[in-house]
Amino acid sequence: MKILLIGANGTIGSAIDKELSPRHEIVRIGRNSGELQVDISDSASIRALFEKTGRFDALVCAAGNVTFAPLGEMTEESFALGLKDKLMGQVNLLLIGREFANEGASFTFTTGVLSHDPIKSGASAALVNGALDSFVRAAAIELPRGLRVNSVSPNVLLEAMGKYAPYFRGFKPVPAADVALAYAKSVEGLHTGQIFHVG
Repeated sequence: MKILLIGANGTIGSAIDKELSPRHEIVRIGRNSGELQVDISDSASIRALFEKTGRFDALVCAAGNVTFAPLGEMTEESFALGLKDKLMGQVNLLLIGREFANEGASFTFTTGVLSHDPIKSGASAALVNGALDSFVRAAAIELPRGLRVNSVSPNVLLEAMGKYAPYFRGFKPVPAADVALAYAKSVEGLHTGQIFHVG
């Protein structure tokens, strides 16, 4: 399969690349790195990306920004980053990408544990992750041509605990390699409309 991997240089993206590259052609894409670049918060940038990649069999997005801050400090503008980048960025990857997707192609998005197990300062991430998971379930029942869409919702990564441990006390972190298996299940399996929880 020809797989577009957005966020290929990140911790999760690198693990996905390692898992899938022995079996498939991976096109590595990042905001500032990779073979191609994209700003998922900009639909013109997304369309320009697909015009360069052409047809594909799977798209995996392991990218997306949100604001982490106490709710008391959050404003409408604070929420706008996550809504425009991680939420609508991934939604637009499907809306625009379906034009370039081969028959039976899959889209796999990244959400996270905070949609159902929130933490302090995580309101924006919880909002975005929950909305994306709901979008995946709804979009799956309407996609034509055998197209599929799923999301992977990982717990905090073991590799990120050095930075995030104070926010995730009591959570059991998961290795990125384990998270990558859920993406392989989404890409190489037959599921659609599924939220793959890891950890």
